[in-house]
Amino acid sequence: MLAGSLALVGMPGNPGGYPRLLIVGVCDFLCALVALLIPWPQWHPNAPAALGLPGFAVLGLATWSFGGVVTGTGPFLVLLYAWAALHFPRWILLAFLVPATLAYVLPLILTGQSAVVLGSALVLMPVALTVALLIEAQARHLRDERERLARIEQWRAAMVSTLAHDVRSPLATVRIALEELREQATDDTDRMLDAALRQTARISRLAEALLDLDRIDTEGHLKLDRRPTPARELVCDALGYVRSGADVTVDIDAGLTIEVDRQRFEQIVVNLVGNALRYGGPPVVVTLTRDGPTDRLEVRDHGPGIPETLRPRLFGQFAVGGPDGVGLGLWIVRQLAEAHGGRASAEARDPGVAMVVTFPANS
Repeated sequence: MLAGSLALVGMPGNPGGYPRLLIVGVCDFLCALVALLIPWPQWHPNAPAALGLPGFAVLGLATWSFGGVVTGTGPFLVLLYAWAALHFPRWILLAFLVPATLAYVLPLILTGQSAVVLGSALVLMPVALTVALLIEAQARHLRDERERLARIEQWRAAMVSTLAHDVRSPLATVRIALEELREQATDDTDRMLDAALRQTARISRLAEALLDLDRIDTEGHLKLDRRPTPARELVCDALGYVRSGADVTVDIDAGLTIEVDRQRFEQIVVNLVGNALRYGGPPVVVTLTRDGPTDRLEVRDHGPGIPETLRPRLFGQFAVGGPDGVGLGLWIVRQLAEAHGGRASAEARDPGVAMVVTFPANS
């Protein structure tokens, strides 16, 4: 299409070659139309290489139309070779050498060009082929690397799925044993068994989430099951997975309803509160407020705050903020916040720090 457009643009400047340039432009557009209309996925992967033959033929016609001047067609010959190198194996590039050379040399012979001009083919063709071979080698390397990474990801996903599947059976046995022990437990033991059962249930739910692979769409985005949920109830339920006796205060309006994926939002709360208890200082205050179209979850501690050196990578993978390290918790929070259409950030307080997650409010 580019070559056809340039042929039409060049017509006013070459009145004598008007009919020839019109033919060249029409041929270029016909080649483009064929390339767009043919259902290539139904054919062999190398089938589109056949487009190179009419492409070279039209280039030869264009050179002849310009009276043997190759300054306008030579670059397109190299461009055709570069296109072929990106998509096809090297044997096709070598096979292209004959039609490409004929498309370049034959019009020069027909227009009576000198031996010096004909000899330019001895420079252009080896250069075009060499450039194409270099591009093909790099493209092949990238394809091989992509296939290798795809195989690694396939095995990784299979291992995670297997681990999640295998961990459910022993968890079920542990849960049954804990429930039987709770029936005969004293008050103090009963509280510990309740905490153990809650954590066992949470591990089971996380394992089920790993198995729920269809929640990842074709673009790699996390699918959410967003439903209106009472905010205070959701946060209080999530805090049941935090260690017993922790100094955590919930300041949320009992009538506030948020539209979130319950399980994913629970992960956000547990990670933020756990992070505040581990690295901050008591008390930890959890608030959730609505500001117009935005809901704002804030988990504030009263500790020493965040080191300046850690701030730029706080929500990154494997961020480290001391000998214990921040790990993946805040990175997971950021991913889940973005999946909800929001964002995660850290705001300095005096004392302490507030981890803030904002996301669209339900209508």
